[in-house]
Amino acid sequence: MKMFDVYPRYDVSIVKGEGSKVWDSDGNQYLDMYGGHAVISIGHTDPHYVETLTKQLSDIGFYSNSVRIDKQQELAQLLGKLSGKGDYRLFLVSSGAEANENALKLASFHTGRKKIVAFEGAFHGRTSLAVAATDNPAIVAPVNRTDNVTFLPFNDEQALAAYFAQYGDQTAAVIVEGIQGVAGIRVAGESFLRAIRRHCDSSGALYVADSVQCGCGRTGRYYSHDWAEADADIYTMAKGIGNGFPVGAIAIAPHIEPKYGMLGTTFGGTHLACAAAIAVAEVMLKDSLVDNAAAVGKYLMERLKEVPNVGELRGRGLMIGIEFPFDTAEMKKRLVYRERVFVGSSGKNTIRLLPALNIGRWEADRIVEVLKKLASDPTVTGM
Repeated sequence: MKMFDVYPRYDVSIVKGEGSKVWDSDGNQYLDMYGGHAVISIGHTDPHYVETLTKQLSDIGFYSNSVRIDKQQELAQLLGKLSGKGDYRLFLVSSGAEANENALKLASFHTGRKKIVAFEGAFHGRTSLAVAATDNPAIVAPVNRTDNVTFLPFNDEQALAAYFAQYGDQTAAVIVEGIQGVAGIRVAGESFLRAIRRHCDSSGALYVADSVQCGCGRTGRYYSHDWAEADADIYTMAKGIGNGFPVGAIAIAPHIEPKYGMLGTTFGGTHLACAAAIAVAEVMLKDSLVDNAAAVGKYLMERLKEVPNVGELRGRGLMIGIEFPFDTAEMKKRLVYRERVFVGSSGKNTIRLLPALNIGRWEADRIVEVLKKLASDPTVTGM
C-alpha cells in the first residue's frame, strides 16, 4: 500500500529533535522556526514532557470517558491558571478542527439557531462544519457546503453591524481567529473583536474565539483575542497545548450549561493526552513562556525590520508573517536545503514564523541574518 498523496513535502526526513533544533536521517541539523504549524510550544523532546508521557504510558494510556479521568480536572485547573479563566469549563477533544466543530455545534444547541458568521481569509479546520466556515472553496467538498455560514470582510466593523442589523436574531455564533494564520498572519483589530462581543451580547449569539494556532501563549497572552480585553463565550485550542501529542479543547463560559449527550468523543481527554497537556502547562508556568513569547517576539519583530525588500511585517509575539513583493518559492527552498532552517509560508509571498515559545535571542538573530542574506540576493528575489 502507498500513501494517499495530498501533501507537498520537502524531501527531508526528520528523525530527532531537541529544543528548537531537529536532525534529518542524514545527520544534518536544522533550526526549527515553524514548530510544525505552531505545534511545538515548549521545544522538541523537553525532558519533563518526555518523562511525564513515559510515566503515564507505563501506568495506563487510555480509558474512555465512561469513567472518571482525574487528569482531566488537573488539566482544567492548569489551563484556567494559565489563561486567567478559572470559571470556564473544559471539554477535551483531539484536534483543532474537532474543537471548532464542537464549539459551533454547542453554540447552535445553546441558542437554538443555525446561522454562523465567519470571515474572509478564515481557516477553522477540515471537518464538516469547521471547513464550511473556512474561506477556501478548494478544500470544501460539495457535501460540506451550506447556506448557514456567511463570510464577512475581516476587520470590517461596518459590514459586521450591517449583518447583525438584519440577521442578528438568527445567528448562533461568530467565529474568528485572533490572528489569521493560514491567511498570512493577519491580526484581528482590538476594536473589531470588541465589536463582535457587543453584537453577540445584543443579539444573543455566541462569540467563538478560534485560538487553535494563535493561542497557548504564542502572542504574549494565553489567548490572542484577550488583547482586546473582551472575553469570548468559547475559546477553541489545540496545536501548542500538546506539544505534538494530538490534544484539542474548548473552554466554555459559565453561562453555557452542559447536558448529557450534548457533546462526545472517544479520544478526547485520555490519560495520555492529558499527561501531555499537563506537562506542557507545567513547563509554561515554570519557565514563564507566555512572557518569553512576548519579549522575544518583540525583539524579533524589531530585528526583522533590518531585512531588505519586506513589503509588510505582521503579527504579535512569536506569530509573525513577513510579506515580500516577490514569489518566495526559491527563498523557502534555500532556507531548508542550504541554510537548514524551517519556516512556514502563506500563499506565494508570505513567510510565517511560529517557533517554540522558549526560543531566545540566538534563534531570533539566526533567522534574521539568514533572511537578510536571502532577501538581498537577486537570484532569490528576481529583483
